[in-house]
Amino acid sequence: MNNARSEKYSLFMISTLSVLIFVSLWELSTRLGLIDPIFLPAPSDVFQRAVRTLENGTLVANVLASTRRVMIGFLMSVAVSVPLGLVLGSSRRACAVFDPIISLLRPLPSMSWIPLSLLWFGITETQKYSIVFMGTIAPALLYVIDATRNVDKVLIQAARNMGASHYQVMRHVILPASLSQIIIGFKIILGLAWTCVISAELIAAKEGLGFMIMNGKEFFQTDTVVLGMVMISLTVLIIDALLRRIEKRVLAWK
Repeated sequence: MNNARSEKYSLFMISTLSVLIFVSLWELSTRLGLIDPIFLPAPSDVFQRAVRTLENGTLVANVLASTRRVMIGFLMSVAVSVPLGLVLGSSRRACAVFDPIISLLRPLPSMSWIPLSLLWFGITETQKYSIVFMGTIAPALLYVIDATRNVDKVLIQAARNMGASHYQVMRHVILPASLSQIIIGFKIILGLAWTCVISAELIAAKEGLGFMIMNGKEFFQTDTVVLGMVMISLTVLIIDALLRRIEKRVLAWK
């Protein structure tokens, strides 16, 4: 146990040192004039911008706006893809009905939905949620279908031999057996959800990290642009850490 903790601490220190060296080289290159700050500002300039936006409240407001849009759109996608994916993954006939539709939706990037969503919902929060939902539902469905089909057929047959109904098999056998793979897929989908919401905010938004990045670009504030990018990464890392904790609780039996 001590060896495992020691190794974990050692890896953490190596990662921390790597980040510090990268930031130091970035700062030094900018200060020495090797990099024009108009194109890439120094980390210290980005930090100062972060302090100013924290003081006036805009940074927190933008982070919360984007996070809310991502999570609502993502949870809508999860709520639809899990039950539908379980059905499609366990029924060839149902899959034959929906597979052409999924195949048509899957190649469409989130940006392609923006014009239609603006016509349907206007520049509203619903429009942002719809972009995230439409950009993630097809890949989320594919992850659930694939996870469902990978469940050991022996387990399914054993449950049926014991008299379990189709619904009971899906709930008590297929879902628990595929849950680990589904969660792994949804972690990837969550990153895609951020891409969708930033795309929407770059074009039609009054707040959010995408709006912050575009606003910085319009006023040649590259420190604001980089700050928005950094905040996206940090927010995703925090959400990912929270999901890992939830995953450990949900899959404690494993």
